Amino acid sequence: MADPFLYDTGERSRYGCLGHEVQIEHIKAYVCRPSFFTDKAVIVIHDIFGWLFPDIRYIVDLIAGHGYITICPDFFKGTDPWKTTDHWADFADWMKNHDPMKVDKEADVVLKYLKEQCGAQKIGIVGFSWGGMAVHHLMLKNPQLTAGVSLYGIIRDSEERYNLLNPTFFIFGEKDHTISHDQITLLEEKLKQYCRVAYKIKVYPGQVHGFAQLKPEDMKPDDKPYIEEARKDMIDWIKMFI
Repeated sequence: MADPFLYDTGERSRYGCLGHEVQIEHIKAYVCRPSFFTDKAVIVIHDIFGWLFPDIRYIVDLIAGHGYITICPDFFKGTDPWKTTDHWADFADWMKNHDPMKVDKEADVVLKYLKEQCGAQKIGIVGFSWGGMAVHHLMLKNPQLTAGVSLYGIIRDSEERYNLLNPTFFIFGEKDHTISHDQITLLEEKLKQYCRVAYKIKVYPGQVHGFAQLKPEDMKPDDKPYIEEARKDMIDWIKMFI
């Protein structure tokens, strides 16, 4: 099986996080708050590399810097994330125990925490790859989420995946070999047919899977404009609805 994560996860600059870790019932989470009070929050769902991965914590801090209480829970509930040393032949078995459509209980726990402990009233959600699939699922199921952004992750094996409850933005890389152009076209056609809320689909030229979560020092110069554009688009969508 080809490695579907083409960005180099092995060479990462160290990252000094701006937030802190908390325990919420059975889940650990990384939280970063803006310097001022806000009743707006964003949940970030990590990719297969988990909640400790430096890139995802950078994204949490980035979103918090735009004025949102931002939290990345460990949706793997203490089990091992996928590691760069794991064998891709074992990936299907690993996914059976890490189903992105079985995140509802954890999402409810985090929503309760944000409302009761942080005073959040409007809550959005952003997810990357595995987390993008989880966002797609939750935007079909959980009306408490005001808006969502799914980055290179979609549910493919259900006919009931187009009736989104609230505004959702789907971000893709043109050269993502895990999600084909035909799948994106089908998503667009079906959303046009079934979706009754605002949605957006955008494909970024020349970009591979995982492109939008790189820290600045890990970006390639040719990719940087598209990464920054995707980030701006993500934040703009959040600001529009949350």
